[in-house]
Amino acid sequence: MDAIKISLSDYVLSGGGANGESYDHRSDPSVMLKLYFPGKIQQPLDEMILARKVYEMGIPTPEPGEYVVTEDGRYGIRFKRIVGKKSYSRATADEPGKVGQFASEFAGMCLQLHRTHVDTSMFQNVKDRYYMLLEENPFFTVAQKDKLGQFISDTPDEDTAIHGDLQYSNAIFVGDKRYFIDLGDFCWGNHLFDVGMVYLCCCLSGEPFILETFHMPKSLSTRFWQEFVPVYFGTDRPLKDVEEEIRPYAGLKTLIVERDTNCPMPEFREALRSVL
Repeated sequence: MDAIKISLSDYVLSGGGANGESYDHRSDPSVMLKLYFPGKIQQPLDEMILARKVYEMGIPTPEPGEYVVTEDGRYGIRFKRIVGKKSYSRATADEPGKVGQFASEFAGMCLQLHRTHVDTSMFQNVKDRYYMLLEENPFFTVAQKDKLGQFISDTPDEDTAIHGDLQYSNAIFVGDKRYFIDLGDFCWGNHLFDVGMVYLCCCLSGEPFILETFHMPKSLSTRFWQEFVPVYFGTDRPLKDVEEEIRPYAGLKTLIVERDTNCPMPEFREALRSVL
């Protein structure tokens, strides 16, 4: 697929992340641009194709537009901009007194997503993604990899949607409309692989990371998780039992973090103690 050439002078920087930056169109408030860092060509194309598939399934997500390239050779995707949107992490940070409301709404979105059946021939199985990450990881021993691989294999399969990077910063709302964003890792499989990311972001990450990334103290992010659990898992399940079940799935995210940082992450590996 050929990329459409655009001028970055038509856009203004609005944010950034691990893989690139986001821009708003200077004259058209309905257009936003997700632009990847230099050298990334295939990744935005793959994400655009995936985003289109997800959107056409009916998953609430901003409508993807075109695959584009700027004058300096950076590739990206144009989306329909959700004007006035706010993420659930930013909303919670801005109005901590509403943490229960925001956590409940986010949990409802997650439940709906994880009840959505998908055509498994169109998307990757989350297990295959973790098998690949495990194989490529240079920091676990062969014996540890065998145990982690068996844990992944023993998790029951589900033919339902997985966001792939389920953070409360990757769900936005405006008025009564709610959307998931950053679905570049969308796949299918057991919901626990997805909810593990929520637990990691709210409870396992350190205070400095939570402050910088989610703009709130860890005490508030932990409260968000505590409010999320009874809505998502039901009021009859004790928080301790839920956390014991979810902790190793949160720990598996260390495979992603270690790939991106190229160093072992003992604070996340601790969550894998029951497996290793």
